[in-house]
Amino acid sequence: MKRRTIGLWAATAVLALTATACGSDGAPSSSGKGTKVTFGYIADYSGSAALAVAAKQGLWEEAGLDPDLKVFTNGPLQVQALGAGDLDFGYLGPGALWLPASGKAKIIAVNMLGQADRVIARPGTGISKPADLKGKKVAVAEGTSGDMILNLALDRAGLKPGDVTRVTMDPSTIVTAVSSGQVDAAALWYPLIDTVRKRVPGLVEISQTSDYYPKLTFPNVFVARPDLPAEDPALTKKVTSVLRQADDWIAAHPQESEKVAADFLKLPQDQLADSTKYVKILSSRELTDLTGDGTVNGWFDGLAGVFVKMGKLSSPGDAKNYYLGDQYKAAGTADGRQ
Repeated sequence: MKRRTIGLWAATAVLALTATACGSDGAPSSSGKGTKVTFGYIADYSGSAALAVAAKQGLWEEAGLDPDLKVFTNGPLQVQALGAGDLDFGYLGPGALWLPASGKAKIIAVNMLGQADRVIARPGTGISKPADLKGKKVAVAEGTSGDMILNLALDRAGLKPGDVTRVTMDPSTIVTAVSSGQVDAAALWYPLIDTVRKRVPGLVEISQTSDYYPKLTFPNVFVARPDLPAEDPALTKKVTSVLRQADDWIAAHPQESEKVAADFLKLPQDQLADSTKYVKILSSRELTDLTGDGTVNGWFDGLAGVFVKMGKLSSPGDAKNYYLGDQYKAAGTADGRQ
């Protein structure tokens, strides 16, 4: 993102996220007739772009759907809402994928591959690599992709979770804690890291998502209530088709999709510029092929092994039990492609 604007945007976004943890935010929604669906999202680029495009391109209306879109600060809160019946569908980053693996949601589609997570350290703390985290105070948001990247970094360095002093807090508080020197290091993601960097010159990145690729891949996904796909397969297929079409539009118009997402989030257009450099965007054709050859299941199975080490899962299970790959392939797109 453009350095001259990112700090202002991220600070604004943090305040908005804090104020709207789990309620409707007035984002664009169909006002016409159609089957109503409640859909959760996160107010950043990857968490909102597909829904923004679906609204902009009229894909919900074409599918006969009337979405009620609700903003959340993280994936685990959305899964709680799914379990309570307050949401039909939602969005999860890779750090929350232990929740569908534990049976609390069904994955209906992969959105993008995340590349934004980092472990960062304040200058002057003596931290230049993951091994230096031993004995340090590290801020992390529990159950998020930040939690995941921290555990990966510790494991690679031969450290155990207990070798650091974990300070659990929400993402907006992490920004403040690192900026003010309350902690030595943190596990966070872009664009929030840009806000920290503006306040802390010389900020050090000691671990990042790409360090673990291709052995591990970090998809963010769309999920449904666990019972919904079986109870209403027609609705699930319609929603999945909308998401496929939106992702195809994004794959064909990545820079324009940043502006569409900014409009959706009611931000100046240039404040999401360059967001696409922190994700890998795949078309529905690519995801269909990768689903068919087992690659996508492999992504989820690989991460499930990480979650077992983190203590989030008792066993890794099998992705075919919670990723509805056959339904994703069958949903196709408006022009009939599979």
